[in-house]
Amino acid sequence: MNLLTVENISKSYGELVLFSDISFGINKDQKIALIAKNGTGKTSILNIISGKDSTETGRITSRKGIKISFLEQEPDLNPNLTIEETIFDSGNEVLNVISKYEEAVQNPDDQEAYQTAFEAMERLNAWDFETQYKQILFKLNLTELDTKVGVLSGGQKKRLAMANALINKPDLLILDEPTNHLDLQMIEWLEDFFKKESITLFMVTHDRYFLERVCNEIIELDNNQLYSYKGNYSYYLEKREARLEREAVEQHKNKILFKKELDWMRRQPKARTTKSKSRIDDFFEIKSKAHQRRQEHEVQLELNMERLGSKIVELHNVSKAFGNSTMLNKFDYSFSKGERVGIIGKNGTGKSTFLNVLTGTETIDSGKIVIGDTIKFGYYTQKGIAAKEGQKVIDVIREFGDFIPLKKGRQISAQQLLERFLFDRKKQYDYVEKLSGGERKRLYLCTVLIQNPNFLILDEPTNDLDIVTLNVLESFLLDFPGCLIVVSHDRYFMDKIVDHLFVFKGDGAIEDFPGNYSDYRAYESSKVIEEREAKASNPQKTEKTNWKEKNASPKLSYIEQKEYQKLEKEIQKLEKEKQDLQNKFAGKGMSGDEINQLSIELGNLEQKIEIKTERWFELGSILEG
Repeated sequence: MNLLTVENISKSYGELVLFSDISFGINKDQKIALIAKNGTGKTSILNIISGKDSTETGRITSRKGIKISFLEQEPDLNPNLTIEETIFDSGNEVLNVISKYEEAVQNPDDQEAYQTAFEAMERLNAWDFETQYKQILFKLNLTELDTKVGVLSGGQKKRLAMANALINKPDLLILDEPTNHLDLQMIEWLEDFFKKESITLFMVTHDRYFLERVCNEIIELDNNQLYSYKGNYSYYLEKREARLEREAVEQHKNKILFKKELDWMRRQPKARTTKSKSRIDDFFEIKSKAHQRRQEHEVQLELNMERLGSKIVELHNVSKAFGNSTMLNKFDYSFSKGERVGIIGKNGTGKSTFLNVLTGTETIDSGKIVIGDTIKFGYYTQKGIAAKEGQKVIDVIREFGDFIPLKKGRQISAQQLLERFLFDRKKQYDYVEKLSGGERKRLYLCTVLIQNPNFLILDEPTNDLDIVTLNVLESFLLDFPGCLIVVSHDRYFMDKIVDHLFVFKGDGAIEDFPGNYSDYRAYESSKVIEEREAKASNPQKTEKTNWKEKNASPKLSYIEQKEYQKLEKEIQKLEKEKQDLQNKFAGKGMSGDEINQLSIELGNLEQKIEIKTERWFELGSILEG
């Protein structure tokens, strides 16, 4: 069943044509990803089909009565509403019934209102819906429901908009980079959610495992041509490569034909027959095809690098804590030449602290860190580029010099370097504040790499980069001879780049796992299976469990149900305390001791929230069955 049809749409800004006369359709239960380079109009297409923007030509036709939701990169939410009010403000009938029921529960004297609300809950089966929407909020770490939207971070707003979209179950959900601001557990949960739910998706994402596991069709916009691939990301890669090979063969044939026609043109007398004039017209078309050149704009990185000495970086019994929250506990490790480490773990387990300790921006409580004489760190942080007001792109690079050294004694100018990072000469004189998110990240990455580090630390480097740029960055990193540490939620990127993992478990525990992210997930899954098999091999324990399953109704005991309900309230209260503490940081005139004390309190709170939330999920999974 067709939900939406796109016919001959176009978009341009002045002389810049993003795309023209492109057409495609979206059918029920399709999960489509749109792939294109940055700057070719991906977000513009999403804006047009969602109705947020208009097309210059053609039209969008949607099935009558379908509900469309659009998750933008920067959601437009009412700052005066709370998280809960934002959810209930969506006009969803079931949510309205739940709201009235909750009001009735607060007024037990009005039995008639309570009975009416109760019957409405029964009629719409709202009990399950309430459990589901609360679980969605908890999975996306939105536990403090009375927090105002205006004080939320950009990531929290994105997650709130995601929750709103999922809860309202639209016929067509349009997503712009849905995995940004989600940690690995959230992303994997979202993948499972989309695989289970009967929902139609149209998205732009750079997360290639997400493409692989969720999408069943990929549309590629390349040189203003649309190519459709009825499969996931692996299928797309295979078929795209075959298409490019066919195009290369066809272009080779056109060049041979062009050469023959050129010889014929040169032999022709001035007086032309009608037949020869027709052939001359054909010649110019052949010439155009023969001279077509694919503009891949590959970033070529051959930067010079300081030679690594025998001593790299050594950590001896390093400990670091904030109050009662232990980040590192007598950690010992010596890095080797060319080592590539991925870092994973939940928020609050010490990942950022480890990077800051390593680079000297955070002091340690005890132990010793020895850094080799030749080591030069390059640290790409999530904060991004800090450009001065009125600064142009070229000026940012020239702060590091007019010329950049390359391998084998060669050099390139700052302008040439920017061109290799996809900034043409005109773009180089744009103001930094005018750049898109992806362009700013690319410029920032450029400033880190041109300093020729031999120990590279990348904290979430893949956000806002398109797939073409990601592939080029990966190619560079695979050839990078120095040491590399990567913190990333991009599992595909991690699998391709790192050799082993530091898994931050919490309470200062760090596991050195000998493999990439997929290896680790497989290992974790095998442990769960082994535990189940161990339980199954113990007949007495199995019999006891079966007896409990047969006789327990509901699946949680009365005490566990009370604990489950109590945990919800406790987590909400703790999240409120956390928000209050975070708001205090925004205050002015705080001393260093006050800031330090607040940091300790915040660390303790986050640890409590994590423990209680894990228990809440554990009980919730039993409740679900």
